[in-house]
Amino acid sequence: MVELTQSAKQQLDNHFNGKGVSPIRVYMAPSCGGPRLALALDEKRDNDSVHEVSGYTFLVEEELLKSAGAITVDMTPYGFLVTSAANPGGNGGGRGCSSSSGSGGCSSC
Repeated sequence: MVELTQSAKQQLDNHFNGKGVSPIRVYMAPSCGGPRLALALDEKRDNDSVHEVSGYTFLVEEELLKSAGAITVDMTPYGFLVTSAANPGGNGGGRGCSSSSGSGGCSSC
C-alpha cells in the first residue's frame, strides 16, 4: 500500500503540469543516515507491485514492499520524505535527508 499526502500530491501536480505523467518508483537508496526509501521516475518491471494513488502510478518491488509495509510519500521543506511502517521516521532517525523525484540526493549532509 502507498499513501500520498496532500502536500506531496500538490508538488507532483506542479512537477507534471503540462507534461506526461511517468510512473514513480519507490526504492531503497543509500544516504548519510543509512539506507532510506527514495523516489525516481521509472518504468514498470515484472517484479513490481503497482499502486494507483491520486492519479499517480507508484512502483514498488514486491520484496521491498513485503519488508517495508505501508509506505507514505510526504513533502517537507527539503523535498519528498518517504516513510514506511517498518521505518516510520524515514531515513534511520530523520536526520533531514530527503528525496526529490529523480535526484536521490541528500540535501542536508
